[in-house]
Amino acid sequence: MEGSSGSIDRKTTLALVAMGLAVFVIANDFSAINVAIPQIEKDFDTSVTTAQWVVNAYALTFGVLIVTGGRLADLFGRRRAFFAGSAIFAVASVAGGLAPTEAALILFRVVMGIGGALMWPAILGMTFAALPAQKAGLAGGLILGAAGVGNAAGPLIGGVLTDLLSWRWIFFLNLPITAFACFVTWREVHQPRPEVDDTSIDYLGVFTVSTGLVAMLLAFDQALDWGWGDPRIVGLICASVLLLASFVFVERRAGGKALVPRDVIGNREFALTCLVILLMSAVFFASLLYLPQAMEKVLGMSPIEAGLGLLPLMGVFAAVSFIAGPLYEKLGPKALLSFGALCLTAGPLMISLLAHEETYAALVPGMVITGLGVGVFYPTATTVGVTSLDESRSSLAGAIIYMFQIAGGAIGLGLTTTILTEAARGGTFTDGLEAAFRLDAGIAFVGLLVAVIFLGHNARSSPG
Repeated sequence: MEGSSGSIDRKTTLALVAMGLAVFVIANDFSAINVAIPQIEKDFDTSVTTAQWVVNAYALTFGVLIVTGGRLADLFGRRRAFFAGSAIFAVASVAGGLAPTEAALILFRVVMGIGGALMWPAILGMTFAALPAQKAGLAGGLILGAAGVGNAAGPLIGGVLTDLLSWRWIFFLNLPITAFACFVTWREVHQPRPEVDDTSIDYLGVFTVSTGLVAMLLAFDQALDWGWGDPRIVGLICASVLLLASFVFVERRAGGKALVPRDVIGNREFALTCLVILLMSAVFFASLLYLPQAMEKVLGMSPIEAGLGLLPLMGVFAAVSFIAGPLYEKLGPKALLSFGALCLTAGPLMISLLAHEETYAALVPGMVITGLGVGVFYPTATTVGVTSLDESRSSLAGAIIYMFQIAGGAIGLGLTTTILTEAARGGTFTDGLEAAFRLDAGIAFVGLLVAVIFLGHNARSSPG
């Protein structure tokens, strides 16, 4: 699909557009529905706790099954996985828009999560395969940039549709966008199917990693309501540790049919990349949750105003992600990883130092620096991780990387919430925010040290 010189032809460009649209619709669905939760709660006459599972059910299912989706894409073909996932996602979206009860809506959100978990790693694998090796950074920038645009536009799209039509149109909109992405992919993406001798599925591996992740994500999600000392939280965390530890043992015994093969588990560059992504995701997800809360609770903004107030972070993230690819080709992964990690350390630290001023202007510099860090770090780290493995593993690699983002986000939210709540109990919400973001800056600093010392030396797509 590309010339010998590494140039990108028309068919490849169309394929990249299709991949970008598909990522946009997945990422948009994470954030667009958030602003509609009050209306869903009202329409179904249910509690906000129940309505919140409209968000949680999708995110939890997506995060838990994405590794399985990545392995299936590498085993049976990325086009197949993409089309299957898109069909599931689109049909469940329409069904969700027509849902007569909150229980039915939550069920269809689970099904949408299954579709998304098949789509995302297939998209990432097809995107890296569509581009010449020297443009691998462009693939990471495109996917993360489209995701950033989707996340940033989600609250605006969701708010407009909910106000002018109905929250149900948030789901209906997925159908034409997904259908167009599938049509272009069908016409323009013709990559060879993988030649795999053994396509048997590692069911025990799927079970242990999925249930272990469910237990972990539920524990961190419910810790604020139940308390960290609650026997249910302790039990979930213990179950998660045992299941994820047993997953490693199961994979070693599974051999060639393992969900995560030995060459992936044993790759040092890939493992360290995942570790740094986990640490940085703890910071990023905490910013997404608590900065809007600060704008509403301290500055008196409305939910829509708070969503717009987050644009210095999300807008910079989206814009910088698209230029991270060309910068990767010119500067190489080491410089970009270090710079992105440095910004992700400095941004939260700046917020913690200026939050006491209790003005929106005081938050903007920290948000801009954090957004710059996210936009540089995530595409670069994704490219480093994916290219550290064989091309046949790219969908699985992308899925594992995203799983670490989800896991890092859950851990970060749990820790940040605990620190913020304790500090605010003896003072104000601002006191809690400052303490929490100091913690986040410390977590990011550990990630910065790992990135500077260990990462970016061996990436196959480095300049030269």
